Amino acid sequence: MPASTHPEVMDKLVSLCKRRGFIFQSSEIYGGAGSVWDYGPLGVELKKNLKDAWWNAMVRLRDDVEGLDAAILMHPRTWEASGHVAGFTDPLVDCKACKGRFRADKLEDARCPQKPSKRPGEHEACQLTEPRLFNLMFKTFMGPVEESAATVYLRPETAQGIFVNFLNVQQSSRQKVPFGIAQIGKAFRNEITPGNFIFRTREFEQMEMQFFVEPGTDMEWFERWRADRWAWHRSLGLAEDRLRWHRHEANELAHYARAAFDITYDFGGSLGFQEIEGIHNRSDFDLTQHQQYSGKKLEYFDAPNNKRYVPYVIETSVGADRTTLAVLVNGYREEAVPGEDEGRTVLGLHPTLAPVKAGVFPLTKKDGQPEFAHRLAAELRKAFPVDVDETGSIGKRYRRQDEIGTPFCITVDGQSTGDDTVTIRDRDTLQQVRIGAGQVKEWLLERLVG
Repeated sequence: MPASTHPEVMDKLVSLCKRRGFIFQSSEIYGGAGSVWDYGPLGVELKKNLKDAWWNAMVRLRDDVEGLDAAILMHPRTWEASGHVAGFTDPLVDCKACKGRFRADKLEDARCPQKPSKRPGEHEACQLTEPRLFNLMFKTFMGPVEESAATVYLRPETAQGIFVNFLNVQQSSRQKVPFGIAQIGKAFRNEITPGNFIFRTREFEQMEMQFFVEPGTDMEWFERWRADRWAWHRSLGLAEDRLRWHRHEANELAHYARAAFDITYDFGGSLGFQEIEGIHNRSDFDLTQHQQYSGKKLEYFDAPNNKRYVPYVIETSVGADRTTLAVLVNGYREEAVPGEDEGRTVLGLHPTLAPVKAGVFPLTKKDGQPEFAHRLAAELRKAFPVDVDETGSIGKRYRRQDEIGTPFCITVDGQSTGDDTVTIRDRDTLQQVRIGAGQVKEWLLERLVG
């Protein structure tokens, strides 16, 4: 991966996210759960907006992709067929001195807990064990008796729920190949070395689409989806100079894959460029495996050409949490403000993703201004989330909204109660316009949607 040219902002972002209600450490009052995070009032809105943007682009605006919400718990044979039971492992080493655990294949990225300037094994006190394989799936039991016959797994990916429902969706929706199945859902991996805030966690959310195509047309569709997915990330406002393609070379490819590319984002500092989405040509591996293990035919019948075949699959897999983090990093900036000493912290979120679309401020708490502000806010809430803030100076209220990414702020002042007009201020340009209160919703919608 190329080195990052952007500064480290993760510590500042973690602090902002807790302070302003985006993301909290899970079970914090008990000391927290390792690499598990809760989304607060603003975080859940931001992540929902991101998922809605993906769902609209992948399902609602297309006629060749259907939606699905498959169960987290699946028949255990599913994971035997997919190869997860036998092969979903990472090499693990322990340090007998510090009791730390590390991935044996990622030691160059790790740091010794006793000597952070060195890698595990480089410090004189390190006593690393021989590597052993560690399965990343969380195991549990279905039913009242903990016996091997009742063993089930928390799904480590959402894709297999799509594959086992291939014919159900195809036949019920009367889709013809090529077509896709998309879903958003939780997945779980017992990572050895999770970290970097919400970038790598043990419980996470995926946005995946599996596109089924006729063998021989797979590479053409692979390139089409590569272009579409790159354009989608750009539509979120992610800076183009912080996005890179990473091509999987032969030694990186999964044994069943014909081609694979990752879209990586530069998170800055030591984290640098990391994967936020993978686009993969999975060949016919998945459907063939499930056909073999289940004993059920998973072929597609092409009636016009009177032939049957097992479709190839083009996969697009986005990490919802990773992309949320990319959006936050991309939007975070500190800047000076002319005429002010303190400056301001801004989350320059794309308006469609911002958790609050507009702040409404009565300039004073008298002369009917608070009542005017609440009436306006009630009308705007029918279309999008708004926040009424009556506390502190107008400058402090602007700063609070800037920090959470609110694109527009509306001020109700003494003139408003006389001529029914308000002032709207743009987060990024700081420009202000004065328009009639009855025009505010339409004015905002034009800029929030288009």
